[in-house]
Amino acid sequence: MDPRSEVLLRQAELFQGPLLVAGAPADGLLGQLPGAHGWTWHAGDQAMLDARFAGRSHYGVAVPPVAFEAAVLFLPKSRELAAYLLNALASRLAGRELFLVGEKRGGIEGAAKQLQAFGKPRKLDSARHCQLWQVTVDNAPEAKALESLAERFTLELDDGPLQLVSLPGVFSHGRLDRGTALLLKHLDNLPLGHVLDFGCGAGVLGATVKRRYPQSRVTLLDVDAFAVAASRLTLAANGLEGEVISGDGIDAAPVDLSLILSNPPFHTGVHTNYQASENLLKKSGEHLRKGGEMRLVANSFLRYQPLIEGALGNCTTCAEADGFRIYRATRG
Repeated sequence: MDPRSEVLLRQAELFQGPLLVAGAPADGLLGQLPGAHGWTWHAGDQAMLDARFAGRSHYGVAVPPVAFEAAVLFLPKSRELAAYLLNALASRLAGRELFLVGEKRGGIEGAAKQLQAFGKPRKLDSARHCQLWQVTVDNAPEAKALESLAERFTLELDDGPLQLVSLPGVFSHGRLDRGTALLLKHLDNLPLGHVLDFGCGAGVLGATVKRRYPQSRVTLLDVDAFAVAASRLTLAANGLEGEVISGDGIDAAPVDLSLILSNPPFHTGVHTNYQASENLLKKSGEHLRKGGEMRLVANSFLRYQPLIEGALGNCTTCAEADGFRIYRATRG
């Protein structure tokens, strides 16, 4: 069980009524709290929770439409996302209890200061390198619309400016990361057809390719509901059409693709996790059509080339700069 869940269950008597668990981990916590509903923005966690606790877990970027008398937030990695989520929960909890649980190395002590806007926070427990905080919501805020928290910025590309819309919690929020910047310079001579932007984030790659190759069909895929929402806003801001889907990894992607583009993720919260990226590389051949191409950027220290060669039988390095490499491979 997640150590944060274990800390919560040490105070289980506090959580027996109607409860919303925001950022619910995919463990057995809901089984120990029969009055609780989960809320997650991670498609993989939602699939596992729904399989175990059908109808009790909800996926998306907004507070789910369920009744609750208290809420607990599992602290996310992003401080901006934590602020949005705390505001959304506190706006529904006037005079009632809001709890915050997180790992010390995830910044729980600093994040607990964000509770001061709603009342007087107090630390209830500290164990398993985690802390549990509580506040009675004496000052309930007005709920902020998620889109009002969007970071909007312009990329100056060779074929003109591209508008980007990023939301709290999305990878590289409000800026262009160096890896994607390098890949944007190497999008020439792409095959036409059905294109997948894997781990789309705010939709930078998918939007760029759709504008440059308008005859191609573009699908953008991410595990995170906030990334899915941001990608839809980015496409709309540029008057572009594309399908944006949520799913846990390459298994959720379409098949018969002409091209897979990616700056693949390797973090889950504060933890390093290469599984999604390695699955993408190993299973790419199952999703590419014959002659289809995969082009991606990755940190130079990651040993991705042998995995790509194992899946597709070939791999070339197109460029290397700023600690990143561009890999290209074709399905024979």
